[in-house]
Amino acid sequence: MGQYARHVFVCTHGEFCPFDGSAEVHRFLKEAIAARGLKRDIRINKSGCFNQCGNGPMVVVYPDNVWYGGVTLERARRILEEHLVGGRPVEELRYQAPPGPNKNAGRMAAIHAARAAAQPGPSGRQP
Repeated sequence: MGQYARHVFVCTHGEFCPFDGSAEVHRFLKEAIAARGLKRDIRINKSGCFNQCGNGPMVVVYPDNVWYGGVTLERARRILEEHLVGGRPVEELRYQAPPGPNKNAGRMAAIHAARAAAQPGPSGRQP
């Protein structure tokens, strides 16, 4: 066994996972593990891109090799309680995709559009 029973990676990199709240998911998991006194057993880390853009926030749990996509704070609570503390992956929240890059072009376009709409116009005001 390695240094930790479980090592959890939360994508906080790139254009898409941070837009969908990955920093908040990371913070929640890190604080919740600390509050339960589990920092010696479970490590929560920020990670770079998993190449699943538009399907996040992505959370990956090793050595279990369980991937979760679209993780909200509510889903993070379930992952914490059922998987990280309880030892049972949350099957209905598992990210299912073929190996390799799996980008969600529709969600990526929606995020780009939302960012563009939020940019101030030439006059400095929101459109």
